[in-house]
Amino acid sequence: MYQCPLCQNPLVLDNKLYRCAQNHCFDIAKEGYVNLLPVQQKNSKAPGDNKEMMQARRDFLHAGWYQPLADAVAKLLQQYNVKQLLDLGCGEGYYSGRIQQALPDCQLHGLDISKTAIKFAAKANKQISFCVASAYKLPFIDNAFDSIVRIYAPSEATELARVLQQDGYLLTVTPGPQHLFEIKQAVYANPRLHDDAIEAIAGFKHIKRQSLSFNLNFEQASDVLALIQMVPLAWKFTPEQKHQFAKQAKSISIDFLLDLYQLA
Repeated sequence: MYQCPLCQNPLVLDNKLYRCAQNHCFDIAKEGYVNLLPVQQKNSKAPGDNKEMMQARRDFLHAGWYQPLADAVAKLLQQYNVKQLLDLGCGEGYYSGRIQQALPDCQLHGLDISKTAIKFAAKANKQISFCVASAYKLPFIDNAFDSIVRIYAPSEATELARVLQQDGYLLTVTPGPQHLFEIKQAVYANPRLHDDAIEAIAGFKHIKRQSLSFNLNFEQASDVLALIQMVPLAWKFTPEQKHQFAKQAKSISIDFLLDLYQLA
């Protein structure tokens, strides 16, 4: 499934490492993942979310707050006989794990640019193949997957099309208009709703849209803090504002848009 990120030749598993015909080698880490992010593809020393953000997201997701989204994604995928799936921008592997439980016969790969996130993911989900890599230069052979899940992750349309099989599916999850609106109200004088226009993705046709909306009702300020810490809006708060908002917030709107595309 993997190809060399340096020369694009297929990678072959050789004991505890992957090797290509040009003898570029990539070790399998003790946690079970492989790092396929060459230094020239890094935009910083430690790209991706930092450990604090990863831990906050891990705590929040594994507490089950976003389980309705994980269940909706898995249920939709079950309708399409998915056998080879890529979770693009998989983070610490929460959604990957939930999808694997719902589709036990699916061969699932997870990719993220954050080494910290992939370490979490690989430790928690031994049956899933994880790699550290760029979403813009996918380290997979052509036509490797029949489906891709992209939850909030940036990507390159031509790369998505390259690694998908003919008539393959792309499932995206993006914020709906009301998503986290109460947090926006705390940091913006005139908060705006998220745009709900259907994204045009080159090489793909849009098949269907599913909306998912619910409220998170909090009793513990620590849960609100974990939510704030894992979203980009965290940078808009001072530490004092975070704690003040967490004490006051009792209900926050969650609004997702699930869009299914097919390779044209």
